[in-house]
Amino acid sequence: MSSLGALIILLAILMAIVGGETGIRSFFSVMINTILLILVAMLISWGLSIPVITLIFVPLKLVTIIFLGTHDYTVAKNSFYASLIVLLAVSVLIIGIQHLAQAAGLGVEAGEILLGHSQMPGISYEEISVTVAVFSALGAVAEAAVSISSGLLELKKAKPEIKEHELLKSGWAIGYDVLGTAMNTIVYGMFGSFLSLFLWYYRLHYTFGEIINDKLFVNEALIIMYSLMGVLLTIPLASFLLAKGMSRSKSEAKNGNETNRTKEL
Repeated sequence: MSSLGALIILLAILMAIVGGETGIRSFFSVMINTILLILVAMLISWGLSIPVITLIFVPLKLVTIIFLGTHDYTVAKNSFYASLIVLLAVSVLIIGIQHLAQAAGLGVEAGEILLGHSQMPGISYEEISVTVAVFSALGAVAEAAVSISSGLLELKKAKPEIKEHELLKSGWAIGYDVLGTAMNTIVYGMFGSFLSLFLWYYRLHYTFGEIINDKLFVNEALIIMYSLMGVLLTIPLASFLLAKGMSRSKSEAKNGNETNRTKEL
């Protein structure tokens, strides 16, 4: 058995022990999302429309991430709608900034590896960079939406009479903590994956101007910014949608009870 296979089995066992049924569903969510990413890469390599593939697979990935990884339907539904709206807004921003940045394609660091090969495979590097950015921001946005929705729902259960504005205020308080951890996760994830590249920059005496104009660095920095902006937008939107949904459900329940009493009379 390979080390990767052993780690996958260990991950499945630990998730089942710690999370129970939800942990098992979360494990299958990870596996399904991995398969979806591989399928996206295959479809793009076969020449299918990249924007169409992105529009189809973004909702599919959100469904597998949120609904399979969450035990409460209210949390999942609220998180899905909030994440989808935020991703649509962020996607517009991504398309504009990626066009202005002109950082799509292969960097000079790949020159020796691709020597003798064509660097024009017949697909749009700009469209690929937009798809990569959207998928990269998707995980952070979905995580923030689930965290906010779960926290507010538990608060609502503990205090059923809490008012809507108090619920929104609590959402902001939870959001501050979520934003801090999300920022650290995204930034340190970037530094961890780019450590070898930073060593490359240092050993080859790159100037500050050369670093901030390098395609690999610019693309990674932009993805971090997209993810952080997505989390920032998710915090108020998820809080607002859940608070409104709870208020609407309470009003409908109250009206239903009054209707039943009227019928009984």
